[in-house]
Amino acid sequence: MASNTFSQGAQVEHQKFGLGTVLSSSEERIVIKFDDHGEKKFVTNLVMGSLKKSDRQPPAEKKGSRRKKATPVTA
Repeated sequence: MASNTFSQGAQVEHQKFGLGTVLSSSEERIVIKFDDHGEKKFVTNLVMGSLKKSDRQPPAEKKGSRRKKATPVTA
């Protein structure tokens, strides 16, 4: 992996999109899941100037809450 790419799971901060987690990274593309803006894909060479490492802990994944199915009441 090139020295100018971030490893998977790295915490980064983007000038426009804020804090996020690197999902995948290569010489050509980088995919980041931002806390407030969702998943974004970038051309690595173009976005590297806008990214900086963040020392925060990754956010805990939220588990989806399931609602119980309503059971019909028979009389």
